[in-house]
Amino acid sequence: MDFGVVLQTDPPARRVVELAKLAEDNGFSYGWTFDSHVLWQEPFVIYSMMLAATERMIVGPMVTNPGTRDWTVLASLFATLNDAYGPRTICGMGRGDSALRYIGRTPKTLATMVESMVVIKDLVAGKEVIYNGKKLRLPWIKEGWDLPMWGAGYGPKALDTVGRHADGFILQLADPQILEWTTATVRAAAVDAGRNPDDITICVVAPAYVGDDIAHQREQVRWFGGMVGNHVADMVKRYGDDSSKIPQVLSDYIKAREGYDYDHHGRSGNESTAFVPDDIVDRFCVLGTAADHIDKLSQLRDLGVDQFGIYLMHDQQEATLRAYGDSIIPAMNG
Repeated sequence: MDFGVVLQTDPPARRVVELAKLAEDNGFSYGWTFDSHVLWQEPFVIYSMMLAATERMIVGPMVTNPGTRDWTVLASLFATLNDAYGPRTICGMGRGDSALRYIGRTPKTLATMVESMVVIKDLVAGKEVIYNGKKLRLPWIKEGWDLPMWGAGYGPKALDTVGRHADGFILQLADPQILEWTTATVRAAAVDAGRNPDDITICVVAPAYVGDDIAHQREQVRWFGGMVGNHVADMVKRYGDDSSKIPQVLSDYIKAREGYDYDHHGRSGNESTAFVPDDIVDRFCVLGTAADHIDKLSQLRDLGVDQFGIYLMHDQQEATLRAYGDSIIPAMNG
C-alpha cells in the first residue's frame, strides 16, 4: 500500500514544504494539497517548492476542477513541473466544491470534468487536441508524459464516470462498507466500458490521528464529516433517500445539517460540523493507537485500496507522520 499526505496551502508556504519533506522521510510517496485558490495560497506555485525539496514524492491537487483555470493552463502547469523535476505529478479531478462555490460559481458537470481530463492528459502527453474548435498542442513538449488522472466522487453517476474514464478513484472517507459499495460501482462501470477494473488505482483519503485520547481526536477531525456532508447533501438533493443509490449511513447523518461555512472549510473547530455524530467520525476517519490504525488500514487494503492518504488538519501533524513512519507503514508493507 502506498501512503500520501494531504495538506492545505496555508501560509507560510515553507511550512507546507517542511511537512511534505517530513512525510517523504517517513515513507510517504505522495504529497497532495487542497486546491481552493482564495481560501488558501495558490498550490501550483508550492508544488514546485515541494518537488524541489523532495526526491521521489509524487505531487498534485486533491482535487482541482475544470472551472477555476483554463484547461490549457492546467496542462502547461503539470507539463512544466514534469519537465523541471521529472514525471512526478498527478492530477486529482472533481467538479469543484469550495473552489467554485466560494467565488459564487457552481460546480461543473461530470461531462465537463471528463472532457477537461482528456484535454489535459493529452496535452501533457504531447498530443494534439481540439479545444474551443482549434487544434492545439504544447509545442515545447518533445516526448510528453503520462499524467495520472484520478477522479473523486460519491454518487452513482460520479462513480460510473470514474470507472469509465479515470486512471484512479479517490474516495474521501475511510469507511469499509461505503468503500465496498463505491468501488463495486466503479469497477462495474469499467467492465461495461471495456476496461480492466484492476487498472484503476483505488485511493482512500481521510483524517488520521495517532494517540490515546479518542475524544480529543474526534473533536480535531469532526470537520471532515461536515466536508463530506457537502457532497452527500448534493447527492440527496439529486437522488432523495433512495438507499439503492446512496448508502443509508450517508443520507441519515446529514439530516441534522443546517448549512456549511466555507470560511472554516477543512479546519478543526468548524462550527458547521456540530451535527456530525461520533460514530460517523469513527467510521470516516482513522483514529486511535498505532495498532488501531494498522487494523483499519488492513481492512481497507484487503478491500483493494492501493493508497491511503492522510488529511493532516489537526494539532499533531508531525507526531502523526512520525508514528506512521516508525510503525504503521512498516507494519503495512513489511
